[in-house]
Amino acid sequence: MSHVPHELHEEFPEHADALHALKTSNAHFAKLSDEYHNVNREIHRIETDIEPASDEALEDLKKQRLHLKDEIAALLAATESTGS
Repeated sequence: MSHVPHELHEEFPEHADALHALKTSNAHFAKLSDEYHNVNREIHRIETDIEPASDEALEDLKKQRLHLKDEIAALLAATESTGS
C-alpha cells in the first residue's frame, strides 16, 4: 500500500503518547480519531484516482478533515495544559 499523508501521528509527532492515551481513555477523542482516519483515507483514494469524485466533494472532505484536525488539536492542547 502506498503512503497515506496526513495521518495523525504524522500531523502531531510530538504528541504520539498523548494520541495513544486519549484514544484509549477518551471515547469522544477515539470517535474523532476514527472519523479523521476514515475521511483521510477517502481523500487519499480520491487523490490517487482509486475512487472518482467531483472537485467539490473532495474540497468538502478536506474541509471536514481540517475541522476534525482542529478538534483533535484542541483536545491535545487541553490535555497538555492539564498535564493529564
